[in-house]
Order: sequence, then structure tokens, then C-alpha cells
Amino acid sequence: RAVESQSEGQCAPVDSLWRRYSEFELLRNYLSVTYPHIVVPPLPEKRADFVWHKLSADNMDPDFVERRRIGLENFLLRVASHPVLCQDKIFYAFLTQEGGWKEMVNETGFQLKADSRLKALNATFRVKNPDKRFTELKHYSDELQSVISHLLRVRARVADRLYGVYKVHGNYGRVFSEWSAIEKEMGDGLQSAGHHMDVYAASIDDILEEEEHYADQLKEYLFYAEALRAVCRKHELMQYDLEMAAQDLTSKKQQCEELATGTVRTFSLKGMTSKLFGQETPEQREAKIKVLEEQIQEVEEQLKSKNLEGRDFVKSAWADIERFKEQKNHDLKEALISYAVMQISMCKKGIQVWTNAKECFSKM
Repeated sequence: RAVESQSEGQCAPVDSLWRRYSEFELLRNYLSVTYPHIVVPPLPEKRADFVWHKLSADNMDPDFVERRRIGLENFLLRVASHPVLCQDKIFYAFLTQEGGWKEMVNETGFQLKADSRLKALNATFRVKNPDKRFTELKHYSDELQSVISHLLRVRARVADRLYGVYKVHGNYGRVFSEWSAIEKEMGDGLQSAGHHMDVYAASIDDILEEEEHYADQLKEYLFYAEALRAVCRKHELMQYDLEMAAQDLTSKKQQCEELATGTVRTFSLKGMTSKLFGQETPEQREAKIKVLEEQIQEVEEQLKSKNLEGRDFVKSAWADIERFKEQKNHDLKEALISYAVMQISMCKKGIQVWTNAKECFSKM
């Protein structure tokens, strides 16, 4: 809900809206195209990945649906806390408008501004003078993705091993309970020890479900890596357009010079045709030179505009990238500390279980 209060006579915004995952995707696609210089927050995964094998990977599993709901809420909070994205009218409509929201997005025509993957790939391979900062940023995003993927895989393996350890305690509990039935003097002690083991073993499902929330925090930054690469791709496209415009300007200037001096520096079909069928008249050359001069002036204006646009893009993008890095360092530090604290708490509970069991055995 918007912070500003409603003026008199204006209807209050609705308390709740239904939004499908596809609508969140539409909103994010719109933001990515409209604000190419911004590292747009990612959406949570649509299907579970990097899960320990006992956990359901079904995207309709209630626990997964709840975690995804939390992830979608986090996406909205990320956008709402961004100094630029929070002011977007389409985002405001997404939060407040019951019907007609999709039509409002489509009317912006953002799909026409979206660059094709083929064009982006072409720019990546054909840019002659890439900006070193964005090249390094691409390596940074690749490394971020690689490190977090490794962390998530290790965490899934540790979760599997932890699950096995807890279930062994469940076996201990069953053995002690069955043993207590045939022992008269030690029966109560064995029964109590078995109870402690059963409680400990039963707690593993809740613990690993809680761990998934920390894993989701890591996954958010796994997906942020792609958002960083999107900014790099947009810069490559701008740089490619700039280089093509500069090349076009050089070519036109050369043609103009050749027409003015009557010399041809490079072989061309046009030049060969002139030699075979005779030179152009001075009037024809003058007319062509005039057209070329007008085109040169137009391309120079385009080049100037593209240079200004490129400088503004780099300035805005770099400011947002620095903001993102600061956010990332803070969030990952908090998530990893919380994860470590939870692991310490689990170990303490394990020690307490065995301490209680030891006391049970001592009383026999």
C-alpha cells in the first residue's frame, strides 16, 4: 500500500489483489526493458532447484508454494525500496488496480523496445572496443553465480547427511523403547532415553524446512547474476550501435571525398561501372555530394546523441551496480550468519539430547 494518504473524495486503494506468477513475470519484463541501466530484482524460482533429495520438488507442494509467496513478496519489497523503480506508475498500478492492469502494461509498447537475443549475441561478438568495467562486471556476475551454485549444492549434500544422522537417532529411540519392554529394572531409563531420541529425530523436518528459507536467500542472488548480465548486454548493444554509426560516418565521409576529388581509394562495383560507362557529370556529382553532406550531418547528430546516451547509461548503471553490491554484501552476510547461528543451535540441541540420555543411563 502506498505510504501517502488519500486526498478527500478519492477512493482508498483495495486491501488485497489476486496476482498470478505470470503477472509478476510481466511486471518484471516491463521493468527490465523500461529501465535497462538498473539491476532489476529477480523473481523466485518457479520450480524448486538445488533441493536435498527428501524434499519435494513439486511446484504445487504447499511448503514450496509458501516459500515462493514469500519470495514474490520480497520481490515487491525490493522494487518498492528502489529509489527509481518505486516511482513507476505501472508498478503502482500493479499494487492498486484490480482490473485492466495487463492492458495498461501492453499499452506502453515495452515489447517493441525489447532487444532480441540474436541481436544481443551479435553485439557481444562484434563489439570492437568493449568497456573494461562492463567486461569485469560480466566476470563478476559469472563468479557470483558459480560460487552461490556451489554453496547451494554443498548445502543440499550436507542436508542429506544431516537427515540421515537424525533418522539414526530415530532408530536408537525405537531400539531403546523395544528394549525397555523386556527389562524390569532398566525399563524406565531406557524408555526415557528412547523418548529423547524420538523427539530429536522428529525435529529434522522442521529444521530442514527452515534451512530452505536461507537457501532461498542465496538463490535470490543466484538469479541476480542474470540481472547483472542483462545490464552488460544492454551496454554492449549500445556500444555496438555507436561503433556501427561511427563506421557509417567514416564510410560516408570517404565517399564524399572521393566524389569531390574524383579518386577512388577502395575497389567497388560502383567505381568499376564508372570506368566502364564513363564518368558522372559535374552536376550529378554535386547533387550526390550534397545528399552525402546532409547524410553526414544527420549521422554526426545521431553519433553525438548516442555518445550522450551512452555516457548517461554508464553513469546511471554504475551508480545502481554499486548500490546492488552494497545490498548484496549486507544481505549475504546476514543470511550466512543466521545460517551459522541455526547450525550452532542444532548442535547444542544434539549435545543436550545425549546429555539427557546419559543421565537416564546413569540412573539405571
